[in-house]
Amino acid sequence: MKKEITKKNTEEKKVKSHPLIKGTRITEKASIAADGGRYTFNVENNATKNEIKKAIKMLYKVEPVKITITKIAKKIVTRRGVKGVKSGGKKAVVYLKKGDKIEFV
Repeated sequence: MKKEITKKNTEEKKVKSHPLIKGTRITEKASIAADGGRYTFNVENNATKNEIKKAIKMLYKVEPVKITITKIAKKIVTRRGVKGVKSGGKKAVVYLKKGDKIEFV
């Protein structure tokens, strides 16, 4: 049974994306900071501040004032006696001018 592709289905799947930005970082701390104009994104390990700034301008049409980048360390976790590794990564905090907002749908 094939799912029929309609115009509505294809429109819903259009999501803003950029190869350097993996997505938003959804945590309690990040959501509180977003109220103050600081937005947190997971980014590629090789991303630089200038590249992230250009990507944010292109995707969300806002001018970042400042960008900070932090590396996330790998973590060893144990679940039900099985050891595993949470892969690390990189996150970027984007500061916007007062009054600017990024809307996530």
